[in-house]
Amino acid sequence: MLIRTNKLWLISIAAALLVIGTVLGSAAAQKTAIPKPQDKLAMGEDEVRQLLALMDTDKKGMVSRQEFMKFMEAEFERLDSHKKGQLNVRELTRSTTTASRFVGK
Repeated sequence: MLIRTNKLWLISIAAALLVIGTVLGSAAAQKTAIPKPQDKLAMGEDEVRQLLALMDTDKKGMVSRQEFMKFMEAEFERLDSHKKGQLNVRELTRSTTTASRFVGK
């Protein structure tokens, strides 16, 4: 049980880093000029705020661990197309988790 919980945490953290990287990467790619280092975080801030709003089911302005885990578990299930309980590199790179993907849903 503990090993399963640790694996879930590891997968959740990896997925969260992937989401944040995707959000920041897509924002950086949209800007033609090379941004200043302090601008990189600001460029993805709007999308991160939108993701927070999607995860924040109780609308308190913050995401609880439970809300975050529920959101990430749903994303994992969506990406695990073969339902093996594991994601490979190909499945992880198919992640399109950005706020704009959820707008209007």
